[in-house]
Amino acid sequence: MSLLLEVLQIVAPVFFLAAIGFAWVKAGFEYRVQFVTRLAMTLSVPCLIFVALVETEIDPKALRDTAIATLVAYSVLGAVLFGICRLARLDVRTFWAPLTFGNTGNLGLPLALFAFGSEGFGFAVVIFAIMAVLSFTIGIYAVSGGGSLMNVVKEPIVGATLLGGVFLVMDWSLPQWSMNTLDLIGQIAIPLMLITLGVAISRLQPGAVLRASVLSVVKLVLCFAIAYWAGLQFGLGPVALAVLVLQVSTPVAVTSYMLAEKYEADSTEVAGLVVVSTLLCVFAIPVILALFV
Repeated sequence: MSLLLEVLQIVAPVFFLAAIGFAWVKAGFEYRVQFVTRLAMTLSVPCLIFVALVETEIDPKALRDTAIATLVAYSVLGAVLFGICRLARLDVRTFWAPLTFGNTGNLGLPLALFAFGSEGFGFAVVIFAIMAVLSFTIGIYAVSGGGSLMNVVKEPIVGATLLGGVFLVMDWSLPQWSMNTLDLIGQIAIPLMLITLGVAISRLQPGAVLRASVLSVVKLVLCFAIAYWAGLQFGLGPVALAVLVLQVSTPVAVTSYMLAEKYEADSTEVAGLVVVSTLLCVFAIPVILALFV
């Protein structure tokens, strides 16, 4: 019973904040997702990542091993899912990127923070940053049928990650007043992202529920198994291993639906994946946390 209560205390803030966003829209209030998303991804999340990297007290070797394990996990996962898409005759442009890259930002970061504290959050930021770079390059290339390296360079998240990494390796810092300012800006990221997640889900109208259900279960099983295997291969510590599994196993991100709309993939199919995989995580994430907490 104590383990159940501990897990519920971890996941409850996440789902309650998302529920606020869901209820906000259902009550008829205005919520400009595009503006809030741009604010978070352009300003708040980069500040969050930079401060987390600069102030982390995690051993650099542990962060390096986690980064390598993350790259290996996503590489293997992407290859396996590509094969499944081909064998099942699923449209790669529609299904591959959403199934490969989960909601490590809106959902994974706060879960890691609530479950494993500042240490877990440090690992989660590294994993999220790597996923973001892969998603903005290979992911967009897959959805759109083309891409440009300049699009990656222009992303504030990428710049904040690289700059934070340099500060971490060189053991640099900024004046305390500037770090406090960046920290304050970064603090709005997690509640904003969770509320926006609830808003976005409330506006989705999914189709093909049966196929979305099967693919969501396949995604969850593969993500858990491959992330766990990669973590063991590189000898990650208990917290790093738990965060890697948690982050990689997050459900399909709402941004995948937005990208499908933008690049004219089958957005209805992606919407179904978002809703079903997110509902599945309501039951799956407490189980995953119970294995590691």
